[in-house]
Amino acid sequence: MGERTLVLGGARSGKSIAAERLLADVPDVVYVATGGDDAGNAEWADRVARHRSRRPATWGLAETIDLVPLLESPGPPLLIDCLTLWLSRTMDTLEIWDSLDRADVVEQQIARLADAWSGTPRHVVAVSNDVGSGIVPADPGTRLFRDLMGRLNTTISLASTQVLWTIAGRTMPLT
Repeated sequence: MGERTLVLGGARSGKSIAAERLLADVPDVVYVATGGDDAGNAEWADRVARHRSRRPATWGLAETIDLVPLLESPGPPLLIDCLTLWLSRTMDTLEIWDSLDRADVVEQQIARLADAWSGTPRHVVAVSNDVGSGIVPADPGTRLFRDLMGRLNTTISLASTQVLWTIAGRTMPLT
């Protein structure tokens, strides 16, 4: 079974950089971008460009939210950035935002992902936002997202060999 590391933190805490550093000396990492294209959004394009500029030229790229097949198959290390966007895009794909009472469908996807994460033969590092430490969101959809994000982070964390917390560019292990 592969080593599984979860890197948690708030927005702009340095968690992606911390995750990249964990695999910096590995030439054949597959960077798994879960954010999607968001064509026409200049801010998003800038974020993507900054991430790309930090990665070694030898790293591969997979842009997908279909993480289970990647985790289940043998291969080079994976850097998944990030589980927060995976959840958001999964909720989009399943049209949960219009039918909040169908949250169980997302819970099933979280369980599938956790099973694949637990049994992956690969060395894998995943990045995720901790969104539950702030204020309670005003609308039911955002509250559901926050709750599902907490469940996802907890589930993946408990199935990880290492969990790191990043804040203000500093990273520390959680035990």
